Amino acid sequence: MSTNASMVAEFILVGFSHLASLQGLLFSVFLTIYLLTVAGNLLIVLLVSTDAALQTPMYFFLRMLSVLEIGYTSVTVPLLLHHLLTGRRRIPRSGCALQMFFFLFFGATECCLLAAMAYDRYAAICKPLRYPLLLSHRVCLQLAGVAWACGAMVGLGHTSFMFSLPFCGPNAIPHFFCEIQPILQLVCGDTSLNELQIILAAALIILCPFGLILGSYGHILATIFRMPSTAGRSKAFSTCSSHLVVVSLFYGTAIFIYIRPKASYDPATDPLLSLFYAVVTPILNPIIYSLRNTDVKAALRRTLEKMRHADT
Repeated sequence: MSTNASMVAEFILVGFSHLASLQGLLFSVFLTIYLLTVAGNLLIVLLVSTDAALQTPMYFFLRMLSVLEIGYTSVTVPLLLHHLLTGRRRIPRSGCALQMFFFLFFGATECCLLAAMAYDRYAAICKPLRYPLLLSHRVCLQLAGVAWACGAMVGLGHTSFMFSLPFCGPNAIPHFFCEIQPILQLVCGDTSLNELQIILAAALIILCPFGLILGSYGHILATIFRMPSTAGRSKAFSTCSSHLVVVSLFYGTAIFIYIRPKASYDPATDPLLSLFYAVVTPILNPIIYSLRNTDVKAALRRTLEKMRHADT
């Protein structure tokens, strides 16, 4: 078993090598998306860190979400750009394991963080009088710590488990980064038990936070519908809408990708779906939260005004 496992010292990320004539175009597109993603999320981090009006639990979590999105996309896109530019697609086994760890780490942390953000909205709308106590700065730090710790455990557990399995021959990964499902295709022998363990672990880290989010929004909707004022209902809905859009995008693709057997993996279409949650979703978050959030737009205007006055 260990002899087989040592036979594969490196992998080849096939990625988009079949689109030979489009490598330059793909490089330009992904580079643009990456730069906009980093810039947009850094802008949110800057605004929340410097604007006094945004020093609330909701924006504390939003700032952390932006940090996660920068890390999440930086795990995959720079290496993809390198492959598109140079044509060299080999990655050492240790590098593949490291990429998988950080991708799972940031992804699982975001799962938990989105649940914490749902709890924040639940406390703000359903328990407004107790909100300062329920979401004190200490509680926010504790929730954030739990999210990061869960992410680290998921990343370490999945990665250690995957790379303890035997790889004995084919080393071409039909993907643009070291994702669990395509790597599982390369494992020797019967992997049905390993596959079941991975699906159960993924279901636990994805569906538990998702269940908490659904429960929170069930209570939120019940509270909103009991509000006598139309203006009050509209304001409550508006504070939740951005978070709901992000949750739908993130969990929709995560559930489809991870909670299914490896036999359903399609090397032709799954990398395209992975592009959505690994590359596209991180750039959508700052757009969603800035376009639909009056506080963020107001903070941006104040920051621009300060910069204009500083120049004069």
